[in-house]
Amino acid sequence: MASPASPAETRAFILERLVGDRGETQHVVEAARGLGARALPILSDNLNAMLASPLTIELGNIDVMRLGDVKPDAAGNQAMTIASSPMSSDALVMLVDPDAIAVVVSALFGGDPDMPVAPIERELSPTEIEVATMMCQEVATSVNGWGARALNIHFPLPTALAGAKRKGKVLRDGPAVRVEFKFTLGPSSGILHLLMPQRVLMHRTGSDAAAGGPAVTDWRQRFSEEVMRSTVSLEATMPLARMTLGDLAAFRVGQVIELEEGAQSEARLSARKKTLFVCEFGKLGQNYTVRIRHQSDAGQEFIDGLMTG
Repeated sequence: MASPASPAETRAFILERLVGDRGETQHVVEAARGLGARALPILSDNLNAMLASPLTIELGNIDVMRLGDVKPDAAGNQAMTIASSPMSSDALVMLVDPDAIAVVVSALFGGDPDMPVAPIERELSPTEIEVATMMCQEVATSVNGWGARALNIHFPLPTALAGAKRKGKVLRDGPAVRVEFKFTLGPSSGILHLLMPQRVLMHRTGSDAAAGGPAVTDWRQRFSEEVMRSTVSLEATMPLARMTLGDLAAFRVGQVIELEEGAQSEARLSARKKTLFVCEFGKLGQNYTVRIRHQSDAGQEFIDGLMTG
């Protein structure tokens, strides 16, 4: 399984795990649909220029999912290619159904467009794997973009994986979006699934603000809302009297320790070992309470500690 290799990738990975599947589905789907619509004419022109019979290429379903949910097909004849970029080792994951490969093979070698294409019900041949790689290459090119919008995909793409190699490939988990490209030749059709991590889509659509797409700040705000809903454990501590190590060594079970004067008003409220507020310790009915007095000032606390010492 691929693992984050840089601090930036590590931060992105942690953010993905915090956000999980809880991204705003409608917003993600709309952004992916806009990306697919812009890529569609480029893909159609580039791919059909290489084929003997023209194909009809359309956008299919678009939905959100997790990359970790991608499982090998039972028949083992689905092809997969992973495209990397400077920002992600799995910027694009493409899965090509055998029906889509059969359609493109038929169009490439001049098959009768009015006749149904025979389905592939066995492991892919080297020629079919090469055709699947070509399809993924054109899809990645159409999605990559240019200028500030470019994903900077590393070309050429690696050869598509199929059979045992495909089954042995495990994807890094994280929230993603799936876009379907439907390839049709006469009565036959097949699907190429394009999977993109949501953070890659954020980068791609964040640069499209001038074209009416969501800005990067919008994505950050949405992700921040999800992170803000994450739960943390709070701890309230109250300072005791200062004493020597000898006094500590003389402690015994049942001994009562006297608090310093004003200790109740110097309670510290912290989360994950970071002090957040200075509080006042008290009691309300049968429950103990802490009332926030002011926000913690780490610099002032450091100076006070030096003066006390």
